[in-house]
Amino acid sequence: MTGSMRGQALVDRAESGQGGAGRRRAGVRRAILIGSRPEPWRRGLVLAALALLLGLLMLLHAKIPNRPGNLGSLVETFLPWFGLGIPVLLAGALRRRSASAVAALLLPVVVWVCLFGGRLIDKSHPGADLTVASHNVGAANPDPAGTARDLAASGADVLALAELIPQTTGTYEKELTKTYPYHTVLGTVGLWSKLPLSDTRPVDIMNYGPLSETIPADEKMAPNRALRTTVATEHGPLTVYVAHLGSVRVNPKAGFWTASRNIGVQALGKAIAAEKNKQVVLLGDLNGTMDDRALADITSQMHSAQDAAGDGFGFTWPASFPVVRADEILGRGVELESSWVLPATGSDHLPVAAGISW
Repeated sequence: MTGSMRGQALVDRAESGQGGAGRRRAGVRRAILIGSRPEPWRRGLVLAALALLLGLLMLLHAKIPNRPGNLGSLVETFLPWFGLGIPVLLAGALRRRSASAVAALLLPVVVWVCLFGGRLIDKSHPGADLTVASHNVGAANPDPAGTARDLAASGADVLALAELIPQTTGTYEKELTKTYPYHTVLGTVGLWSKLPLSDTRPVDIMNYGPLSETIPADEKMAPNRALRTTVATEHGPLTVYVAHLGSVRVNPKAGFWTASRNIGVQALGKAIAAEKNKQVVLLGDLNGTMDDRALADITSQMHSAQDAAGDGFGFTWPASFPVVRADEILGRGVELESSWVLPATGSDHLPVAAGISW
C-alpha cells in the first residue's frame, strides 16, 4: 500500500468512527491530502494563466496604451465588469479540480476588491443643505411631461437637464415652473432651481484646442451643450456647471471614438480651473466614467458624489439594463453627503441625485 493510500485509509476510518466534528476534521485532512498531490497543480494551467492575465489587466489598466483606438479608455470604461471573469474562471477551475487555477484567482480577486470593494459600502450621511439632481431626458423620450412630473417630485432643489430639444423644451418649462420658479436654458442644457439664478453664460465645449481659432465662424459647431450659472444659497453663491459632453462610439475602424467628448473635457476642465468661486458643482451627462483616464482634466479637480457618498456603482445607462455611470454629479469646495439613482423615466438614461452641504 502506498503512502497516499494509507493516508486515505486513515481519513476514512476517522470519518466513519467519529461524529460531525470528526467528519469536519476528516474533510480538512482530505483537502490537505488532495492539495499535497501533484496532479491538481498540473491541471488547468491554461485557466491559471488566464486568471493571472485577468488580474494583471485590472491591476495595470493605467498602463494600457490609448493608441490605437483608445483601448485604455475603453477598458477603463467597463473596468468593474472584468470582475465577471472571476466566477467564470472559478467554475472552470473547480470543474477541472485545478489547485493552480484556484490559487491564481487570488490575484484578480484581491485587485478587484481593492479597486471597487469600497464602492459596495454605503458611504452616505444623513441630512444635507441642498439636494441637486441631473438627468439626460433623452431626445426620443416619449413622455416628457411625465418625466418632468417625476423629476419635480424628486425633492431636488436644483435640477439639471440635458439633451433638450425645441419640440419638448416648452413642455419641461411648463411642467416644472410650479416647483422651480427660476430656470435657464441654453441650447440643449438647462437648469431649474428653487433658488435665484444669476450670471448665466454658455460654455463652449465643442470648439476647443489649438486649431479652434483657425476654424471659420460658419464652420464651428454650435456651443450649446454646456452652461455656467450661479445659485444664490443661504450659505453663499454656488457655481453650477451643466454639461452634456460629446458622444462616444465603438466601431471596427476607429475603435473607441471619443474625440468630441475629449475636447469637451479639456474645455470644461479649463473653465472649472479658472472658476474663482470655491464652491462648484458639475451636473450632467459626461459620456464617460470616473475610471476613464480621459476625464482627468475634470476628475483631478472635483470629486464624484457617487464615489464619495454613494452606495454601489450607481450605473445610469442604458436605463433598461445600466452598465456604466455616464451621468455624474461632482463637487469642489462642498461636502458630498449622499448620492443615489432616481427611478427610470421615459429616457434611456436614469436620473441621479446628491445631497451637498457646506
